[in-house]
Parts: sequence; structure tokens; C-alpha cells
Amino acid sequence: MAKRWTADLGYKDVTPERVFLNRRQIMAGIAGVGATGAIAGRAQAQDLQPNSFEDITSYCNYYEFGTGKGDPAQYAHLLTTDPWSIEIDGLVDRPGSYALGDILSQMTIEERIYRFRCVEAWSMVVPWNGFELADLLDMAGVKSEAKYVAFETVYRPEEMPGTRAPVLDWPYVEGLRLDEAMHPLTLMATGIYGKPMPNQNGGPIRLVVPWKYGFKSIKSIVRITLIDTQPPTSWNKANAREYGFYSNVNPNVSHPRWSQASERPLGGGLFASRQPTLMFNGYDEVAPMYEGMDLSKDI
Repeated sequence: MAKRWTADLGYKDVTPERVFLNRRQIMAGIAGVGATGAIAGRAQAQDLQPNSFEDITSYCNYYEFGTGKGDPAQYAHLLTTDPWSIEIDGLVDRPGSYALGDILSQMTIEERIYRFRCVEAWSMVVPWNGFELADLLDMAGVKSEAKYVAFETVYRPEEMPGTRAPVLDWPYVEGLRLDEAMHPLTLMATGIYGKPMPNQNGGPIRLVVPWKYGFKSIKSIVRITLIDTQPPTSWNKANAREYGFYSNVNPNVSHPRWSQASERPLGGGLFASRQPTLMFNGYDEVAPMYEGMDLSKDI
């Protein structure tokens, strides 16, 4: 566990906690800016007011609990997160069920301040708490034949009412190439803002891959499988035209429904100036992994 990555971001860059957790409400406000100047002005002022912890955790995107912006906060408490374990299988030397408590007892938990970007052309900077995914994979022992890492979210219809609707092909699945998974930037996050990860934000443990779009950072992980072929991913299965396997931040490739050349940082209000989107979300150190690929096609 000697490798470590040092952030060039500090707390001055961090998206305020209330803004991060309230982002769905803010984006709804942005969508409605064209109504009238008076309405927009009121919305801007309201968004900038301090909120209670209950308010700021009420607007999240976690379809397993419903597609409404308030559904995750309303229903995520139904998810049992203790005890929690992750099944690690496939091309590993030590397959098995790894209790989260045992994993954490062997990991160095640290804070990582990362840029985080969503496909809808907005961005934020968040302090995540967690450990490198590579350390967990080293614990299981990756076999030489492995080329990809597949992830799976917990699937409990009795605790996750959103899964009773065919919004996606449940359970939610994601994947990375092995070199992406082993990169020091790739984090298994167990908290945000120094607090345990709220259920609606992916508790008790989720993936964070900061140079990719947010939907790649799968929540509430219960299975990790090492394989030799590219795994299916939920949003790619649902709409391959809009969601590719790699999903790297690339300002030179427009989303089918909007440009990705610029982004709006959350926390600056409804009329904050847009800023140019950075390739790989600004993490140039990952570029060597994609040398020789056509990143306008391998999306």
C-alpha cells in the first residue's frame, strides 16, 4: 500500500456540503431559469440559504429508491447496511465474502478532494473519505488473466422500492478496465465531508472514479468480479448511444442531447459563469492509459 496520490485541490475548491447534497433541487432551478427573471432571482436566493442536514440529503439520484428527487432520502433508510460484505470472485487468488469491517481494519482511510462531473454539464468538487480500490484488489490477489473489474450494487426489492419498476435492468452493474481500477485515483469511498456515507449517496461503500462521468461511480457495492472480457454496464445496456463503457470526460465529444465543451460549477448560483470542461476532468495523469485509442469513438 505504498502508492499514494496527492490532490492539487484544497478546501477552497470544495463544493459546499449543502450544495452537493441539494444538487438535484439546484439543477431543477437551472432548468427553469427561462420562466421569468423574478422567479429565477427568488430561486437563486433560496438555493444559497443554509439548509438543515435533513434538507440537504433530500435530493439525490439513486434510482433503486425511486426516480423522484426526494425518493432516495425518503426510502434509503430501508436499506440495511450493517452488517455489510463484498463478494470478491472471478480471477482472484482469494475469492470469498469480505466483511466491510474486516476490510476497513486493514485499510488506510484518507480524504481525497476530487473534481466530479456529471454528463448533464455540471461539476463539483467533493471531499471523499475512503481507500484505493487497488488495495482491496491486492487483498484478494488479482490473477494475471484478469483484464476487467465488474461491480454490482445491492439488489433488495423489499428494501429498495425503485427496483420494482423496470427503469433499468436490475441489479445495477458497472465496470472498469483493470488498469483503470488499479490506478491510484480510483477510490472506494466510505464517507463524504468527514461523515459516514449516507445511504442515499451510496452507503456504506461506493466507487469514485474522478476522471469519468458520475454514473460510473457505482453505489452500495456488494460484488466485485475480476474477468477477462469487458463486462456489461447498466446505462450502456439501457442506452448505448448516450452511455459508452469508458465514459471518460471528453469536452471534444458532444452528448447526443447537449454540448460537453463547458460546465457549470455548483455552488456559484444559477447565473454562475460556465467554464471550459477539462479533458479527463483535469486528471492528465490518466492519459497514458488511453494512448492509441480514438477517444471520439471509444466513449
